Order: sequence, then C-alpha cells, then structure tokens
Amino acid sequence: MDSQPQEPSPQKPAEGDGPLAGYRVLDLSVNVLGPVATQILGDMGADVIKIESPDGDYTRQVGPSRNPKMGALFLNANRNKRSVVLDLKKPDARVALLDLVRSTDVLVHSMRPGAAERLGVDYEAIRAVNPGIIHASASGFRLDSERRDWPAFDDVIQGASGVAGLMARASGEPRYYPTVIADKLCGYILASSIAMAFVWRERTGHGQQVNVPMMDAMVNFNLIEHLCGATLDRPDLGMGYSRVFSPHRRPYPTQDGHICVMAAMDNQWLRLFDAIGRPELRDDPRFATAALRTDHIDALYGILAEAIAGNTTAEWRRRFDAADVPNGPANSLEDLLVDPYLVQTGYFERHEHPTEGALVTPRIPVQFSHSPGRVRRLPPRLGEHTEEVLSEIRPPRADT
Repeated sequence: MDSQPQEPSPQKPAEGDGPLAGYRVLDLSVNVLGPVATQILGDMGADVIKIESPDGDYTRQVGPSRNPKMGALFLNANRNKRSVVLDLKKPDARVALLDLVRSTDVLVHSMRPGAAERLGVDYEAIRAVNPGIIHASASGFRLDSERRDWPAFDDVIQGASGVAGLMARASGEPRYYPTVIADKLCGYILASSIAMAFVWRERTGHGQQVNVPMMDAMVNFNLIEHLCGATLDRPDLGMGYSRVFSPHRRPYPTQDGHICVMAAMDNQWLRLFDAIGRPELRDDPRFATAALRTDHIDALYGILAEAIAGNTTAEWRRRFDAADVPNGPANSLEDLLVDPYLVQTGYFERHEHPTEGALVTPRIPVQFSHSPGRVRRLPPRLGEHTEEVLSEIRPPRADT
C-alpha cells in the first residue's frame, strides 16, 4: 500500500484563497494546543473538520457564554472549523472516521500515544488506510522515550522545561507564566510543522508522521538565550541571560502610570542617555559596550528607573519618540480593546454568530499579499456539521 501514496488533494488555488485552500484536516484534538494549531490551518484556508465526542471539547465549558457548550475559550480557538460528533469507542463511528481519513490530507490529535493506539488513530493504523496522509500530534514527551505516555498539561511542562523556574530566579519563587504559553507556543510549532510536511509531500508524494514533544519544544524555547556558558560546554561560566533577571527589568513607573522602554544597540543607549537628561553616562566606562552593560545591568536599569519616575508617561513617550528610542505603553488586557494602533488597523473584528450573537475575534495576524487567510466560518455548535460532513464521504480509491 505504501507504494501508492495519496496524490496531493487540492487544485491550484484561486487568487485570494488562503495558502491551504483545498486541503482537508481532521482535528481530533481538544483543549488548547491542538485546536490552536488547527485553527491556524483553518484560517489559512484548510477545511478543518473537528471530530468531537458526544460531550464535546472540554473548552466549550470554559469562560462566559450565551449558550451551553459555547464558552469564550472554545470560541477563541475554533473558528474556521466544522464540528462532527463521533463516539470513537463505537464501531460505526470508527468506520465513519476511517472513511473520512481516505480523503483527508492531515489528521491531528493531542492524545497520549497509548490512547491513540487503543482508539486506532495512531500513525500506523491511519496510514494503512491513507498512506499519503500527514499524521500530526503533540505529546508531552518524545514518542520513542520512556515517558511517551506520561500525562502533560501546560503547567506540568512549564515546570519541567525550566520556564517556571525562570520566575524563581527573577522573583524568588517558581511561578507559571500567567498564560498557557506551552500549549499556545507548541500549537504554533505544530501548525508550522504541518505546513513543512505539506512541502515535503508536494515534492515527494509521500506523507509522514509529525510529532511535537512539548517538553523538547519548551526547553528549546527556554534555552535560546539562557543556555549561555553551557553552549560552550562550560556551565560553570553561568547559565541564564542576566539582563532579563534584573529586578528593574519591568515597566518603569512614571508620575502617572508606567512606560516600557528598551535600548539594545550602542547608538540607542547614547540617545536614551540624552533623552533622560544624563548625557554624562555616554562616557561611563560601565556602559561602554554591550558586554559591560550586561555586567552592570542592575545599576544601569536602576538609573533609568530613577530618571523615568520624575516625569509623566506622555512626556516620556514624546521624548523617547523624538530620540528614536523604542518605547510603548504597559497595556492591561482591557487597554488592548482601545489601543490606538489596534483600533486604527481594525484588529478586532466583529461578527454576528447565528446562535451566539455578537462576537469579537482577533484578526488573523499574518499578512499574505496574494493568499490571505480569512474568517470563513464562525465557531461551530457541537455536532453542527455531522450530517453535512458524513454526506461528503468519498468512496475509496480503486487503486488502494
């Protein structure tokens, strides 16, 4: 069967279609990581079919809602999808799923490997039905490791990967970032990895298995700037990028609020020293180079904090803009809704959902000049498209 790989399914897209228009994705994932990945694929034009249990994705119950099982968290990670209810523990549902697999380009799940095998949706089982498929998953740990079936959620991975430990070094105790950073980041990695697998299939005609181990992905993310001395096989030289651990590295208090300001290159620091009225710091040997500034970062940031406390946010914004020093507001979540840039660019889109009423959704953040993504479908009700999708099942190819 492997000698007859599935041919790429989509036809040449029309101008203005998303780059993944014509591809079909079966989404068996739940919670945040997998749905974030498949929403990206849907935003880019793919036909994403969300396979749900009769109870639905757990996130349907999270956050405010107007109707049961249409919670805010679900709404924010499941646009551009069709919902099909299949109880995969039942034989007839399993048959329907495999029928869909035959005409599918990608299957995505976020189960532990053992659970996927018990349900018969692991890579070997799925490629036996469709050898050209891209079988994509995210797990806590590598599929070839002893931890392959360890349970893993965002908090667990933040701790194991050292991400929560960064907070201990910065503030004295380990803490989780106040966002599900591991789930969301790994979702983005999974979506981009699927796109790369599409390129491979276009070149070779062959599908493959794609897996994102959350632990590996987050350790990689964590250590880009923090591996430091261990990069040279010399952990005794120190690990951790000292600049980001300074107690003064935070939005600076002003007379009436806070401001964020950041200089990196030598010429930016020289302009910043002038802007805060401390031109003599230009000649301070502690701050002459990037390496020296890093060695004396607490002193440098302390000077900056003391100076900024003496004026208003608006005045500092004016001075820093005039000096071409990167700066910006310290927005709250509520501030984002009225941020001048986001308002001017129309970032928040408003839609009328047929059952949920007025919805606000963040705009697709990536710009394509010829194949832009767009919101084609609002988040589906549980099982909304079951009959529609099952009626589209294509007969199996004669050569498979």
